[in-house]
Amino acid sequence: QVQLVESGGGSVQAGGSLRLSCAASGYQYSSYCMGWFRQAPGREREGVAHIDVYHGTIYGDSVKGRFFISRDNAKNALYLLMISLKPEDTGMYYCAASITGMCGSRPESYTYWGQGTQVTVSS
Repeated sequence: QVQLVESGGGSVQAGGSLRLSCAASGYQYSSYCMGWFRQAPGREREGVAHIDVYHGTIYGDSVKGRFFISRDNAKNALYLLMISLKPEDTGMYYCAASITGMCGSRPESYTYWGQGTQVTVSS
């Protein structure tokens, strides 16, 4: 049974930092692309960053230079370091696993999802 469990969300002031974690289990973690997505109330889910099996990374334009995705295959863990946070970064953050061989920013490419962790950035 595949499980993805996010942690590390919280409330911070603008300019602050947070580090999100995602613990994965139930599948061959190192073999598949992983991604972070976020969704604000009333908005569509958007891709924040993803990392492929070779540790290649792609970021959404709005987070480039501020967010950093990484993975630790020995620990079946995914991370998202977020610095210089802005109020527009507020939302529910989800980690997701793609076992289809696809890797990108489209939610449809991902098969499994965590329950999310809330990030709130105040001005």
